[in-house]
Amino acid sequence: MASETATTRLESTTATSWRTGVAAGSLAAVVMGAMMVVQMRPVLEVAIPSMYGLTGGAAGFTIHVAHGAILGVAFAGLVSALDFDLDGSLRSLGAGVGYGVVLWVVLAVLVMPVWLGAVGSPANPPLPNVNVTSLVGHVVYGAVLGASYPALDGVF
Repeated sequence: MASETATTRLESTTATSWRTGVAAGSLAAVVMGAMMVVQMRPVLEVAIPSMYGLTGGAAGFTIHVAHGAILGVAFAGLVSALDFDLDGSLRSLGAGVGYGVVLWVVLAVLVMPVWLGAVGSPANPPLPNVNVTSLVGHVVYGAVLGASYPALDGVF
């Protein structure tokens, strides 16, 4: 019975849902990136590219959108694996916002400072890196992801 349930869940995660995750995650990352250009430019120009030994805002923005696409796929897999119904717009929005908060805690507060310290980046935030502006950005990412995912479902 347990393997039957797992198989059903995997089969319900179609290539369409993965492509939808990429599209919704990329869109959400572009929106969050636009906010970062205005509110947190050094993160885009120094911190994010430094994680990969690069420099500059174009590299930072590109990496940020790539991260957003990958995290959008993870969102698609998660909602599919949990058999989470995203038909209601408020339910989907709430799932996205919750996901954005979790991403902020795990990736921005904990992983990013450790990663930047490990590569010897000039951007070396404290651990934990609790920043309200970053939290707002991740909530916006999650909200756009959650709102756009069901709207884009089946388009790609």
